[in-house]
Amino acid sequence: MPNTPVAATKSPSITLRFMAAPNDVLFAGAQGVSGGRVLEWIDKAAYACAAQWSGTYCVTAYVGHIHFTRPIPSGHIVEVRSRIAMTGRSSMHIVNEVLSADPRQGVFTRACDCLVIFVAKDAVTGRPTPVPEFVPSDDEERRVAEAALSRIDLRKAIEAEMSEQSYTDDSTAPILVNRFLAKPTDVNWGGNVHGGTAMEWIDEAGVACTMEWTGERTVAVYAGGIRFYQPIHIGDLIEVEARLTRTDSRSLHTSIHVRSGDPRGGRDSLTDAIHASVTYIGIDVDGNPLPARKFTPVTEEDKRLWEHTQTLKDLRAEYEPVPLVRVPGAAQRRD
Repeated sequence: MPNTPVAATKSPSITLRFMAAPNDVLFAGAQGVSGGRVLEWIDKAAYACAAQWSGTYCVTAYVGHIHFTRPIPSGHIVEVRSRIAMTGRSSMHIVNEVLSADPRQGVFTRACDCLVIFVAKDAVTGRPTPVPEFVPSDDEERRVAEAALSRIDLRKAIEAEMSEQSYTDDSTAPILVNRFLAKPTDVNWGGNVHGGTAMEWIDEAGVACTMEWTGERTVAVYAGGIRFYQPIHIGDLIEVEARLTRTDSRSLHTSIHVRSGDPRGGRDSLTDAIHASVTYIGIDVDGNPLPARKFTPVTEEDKRLWEHTQTLKDLRAEYEPVPLVRVPGAAQRRD
């Protein structure tokens, strides 16, 4: 009698483990792996978690509440842990933690955490398709679901505030623009550019913009929201524009747009694909924070975006969402 295949139970979590390589570091002398590369790892793990749960192709819709707490040195073992926090009709809210350890010691500590939202797509129509409901089964899963739920209003408020802003050439702010074509090696299994690859482009532009302004090495410490509007395809002309919007005593706040379109139409054919808000700090050779070189807004647009950045900070303080991950009292050892 032939064996009958047994349907696998859908798991709401996944862990990827690998070693951080020298080519994961953005520039010589850096303290660790670039923030963009860490985001690429997160996107891959979160995609695997979403596809595993939904059983279909998924796309990144939003990445937010990204906290970079320490650098990850090349040569460290890295763990990226992704788990479903809650589901909507076609969306999956996924909590992600990145930890790393010196392989000689095996003590893992957290380096980054964030929330990623994926949307499941129908394989034929490409339209959003329903996903299985995730029902928390214990107190910790219920706490994480509550934390994800507490971020919905904040995310909507941030998206609304960001969408109301316009960006023109009427500015004296430091701006850096990268342009290039999307390569075949940039795409995922659905034929579109990896969300993680695009986030790496975002961080590279943000780092270059803030380094040029400060004259110091800079690193990402927080990203309040990365919103994906449309897919990017092989051969698209890509424009990544990073603009400094505000400086505080140490922080350098940037607004970064990724635009894409048919290269035959030139820059005029490009439309917004991704919009991100990322905060950087300058660091010395030992990785210690440095005072930020002050930017003074001059034009009305500069002043408006300066206040817009403060509004985003105020929104995060106003909503005070529940923490996504618990801060452990001690490091975690892996035997």
